[in-house]
Amino acid sequence: MDIKGRLAVGALKMIGKLPLHWSRRLGWFAGKMAVWIRSEGLRLSRINLKLCYPAMDPKQREKLARESVINTAIAGFEMASLWNTPWAKNENAIVRVRNQQLLNAGEAEGRGTIVLMPHTGNWEIFGLYVGTLAPCAVLYQPPKIEALDPVIRSGREVTGGKMVPTNVHGVRSLLKSLKAGNLALILPDQEPDMGGDFAPFFGRPALTMTLVHNLIQRTHCHVVFGFGKRVEGGFELVFVPAEKAIYSEEQKVSLAAMNRGVEACIAQAPEQYQWEYKRFRRQPEGKSKIYRKQK
Repeated sequence: MDIKGRLAVGALKMIGKLPLHWSRRLGWFAGKMAVWIRSEGLRLSRINLKLCYPAMDPKQREKLARESVINTAIAGFEMASLWNTPWAKNENAIVRVRNQQLLNAGEAEGRGTIVLMPHTGNWEIFGLYVGTLAPCAVLYQPPKIEALDPVIRSGREVTGGKMVPTNVHGVRSLLKSLKAGNLALILPDQEPDMGGDFAPFFGRPALTMTLVHNLIQRTHCHVVFGFGKRVEGGFELVFVPAEKAIYSEEQKVSLAAMNRGVEACIAQAPEQYQWEYKRFRRQPEGKSKIYRKQK
């Protein structure tokens, strides 16, 4: 393990020993510092919010950008705590669960279920909770710092979820889980490494994964959205229904419905969405680059 890896693992474990409320305080301070120094995350959040909420009052949009940067920092510190804390203690941080019957519908019909978790609030606590409900395969992209992989993987798999890679082998695992009537957990709001097509996201073309559409067509599974909303004293886990259009055989119709489902989750806590992600990095041919810095 190189020095960078050792430092990263050490920092992760040190933060992980802190109670959740202290992790949140440290995250809040880190987020405020990121706002104060006008970080790259703040710049990107401003761009994305202007694209997605063009009619919003500029002052309100700036406030939302700053709140998002702070919440993203808090989420990072929370995750370190969640990965290094026994599930029995993490479970106590769940204040309430809303609309879980949406998830149960697939099981009642004898079908597997895809759970789509956008980068809103804390998706780690949500994924850990879902892992306690049924066997599930979780699509996973290893971190850039290789030394962090076993720490994160063990933290995510503690409740029973099985991490599967973002490649052909991982897709096979997702198919197997769904065909067995179990769960597949996927983060749907990132640019795909494989299999993508453009679909509207807040009215803008965004390269969107086709994996979910393909899984639906091959397994006739159920689909539901969900996220872990940050609230006083812990988390509120929220399940959100998917539109019927997500089951369409027409790929573009299904992708557009999936993106609208992500938008519906964001609408419940827009300040907790990870707006700094370059969601519109790749654009249709002929479109200008969105995130280019002004000289």
